[in-house]
Amino acid sequence: MGFSRMAKDIQTEKRIVTIGGGTGPFAILSSLKHTRCAITAIVSMADSGGSSRRLMDEFGQLPFGDLRQALVALSRNGVLWRDVFTFRFRSSEGETNGVGGHSLGNLVISALQEINGGDLLSAIQDAQELLQTAGDVLPVTLEHTTLCAELGDGTTIRGETDIDLRGKHSDGPLPPIQRVFLDHTTEACIPALRAIRRADIIVLGPGDLYTSILPNLLVDGVTHAIRESEAEKVYVCNLMTKRGETDAYRASDYVATIHNYLGGRVDRVILHDGSFPEELVRNYAAQDQYPVVADLEAVRALVPEVTIAKLSVPTADFVRHDPELLVRSILAPY
Repeated sequence: MGFSRMAKDIQTEKRIVTIGGGTGPFAILSSLKHTRCAITAIVSMADSGGSSRRLMDEFGQLPFGDLRQALVALSRNGVLWRDVFTFRFRSSEGETNGVGGHSLGNLVISALQEINGGDLLSAIQDAQELLQTAGDVLPVTLEHTTLCAELGDGTTIRGETDIDLRGKHSDGPLPPIQRVFLDHTTEACIPALRAIRRADIIVLGPGDLYTSILPNLLVDGVTHAIRESEAEKVYVCNLMTKRGETDAYRASDYVATIHNYLGGRVDRVILHDGSFPEELVRNYAAQDQYPVVADLEAVRALVPEVTIAKLSVPTADFVRHDPELLVRSILAPY
């Protein structure tokens, strides 16, 4: 059955919630919008770099990067509006103010929030109307918070960006991440909790484990809502390890970490079969990143069901999950 045919056969009332951050959920959302599922994307608010950082510093706003990406992924309003939201102004040398380096989408959301008297949820609804999104996008929290990582040598890193990029900024061995935590108790966005409780399918990932997925589970009330939900909980495992974050992790290590922070288990894990073009594997190895080993027996000891398939789409420089194949694997039981 072709993907478009399968999409039309999906029950209209099937409620699917994705939880993540960064570029990972983009693949799922960009393909899910062609189904008749009711989609809610819950995104991390732990971003601390780039345009988001400047808006936080200058205007005290929450980071918009992950919100913007989810909105664009779900957009049905043509290429022009998607290009508007993804456009980034060029920076001039020495520029510290102005729009240089800012994402236009972030500025649009910022303007909509101001128009709505500071109400971010109303701003997101207006952005959804502009983009004619195929679902809803919700921040996991409406509070400012800082992601922190305690390392194996006892030191602590503050800020999602510094945690995310430490593998690129340091040579030689890196102390592993022992745990991540938020700098203070952070309350969840109530509509996000409601969406989780009412979901039929909850999808965690794909995305960087410690900086894109787990920050959502650290927000107060989220793990309880996931555990109490009657939805099928699905975890999409990464394709490659990440230096400074998941060095030498096998699939079972990813799953065990998710379970540790969730305080329970997921129902199904989706794994790539491990096949990649040799040249790409060499390119990733040069950056100390390697294909995630699908240690099936260990994963099957942790979860009731495992789906394994060829899910990657290689490009000239990197590999990503194939959107259609990934959504097909997520919705296969339905």
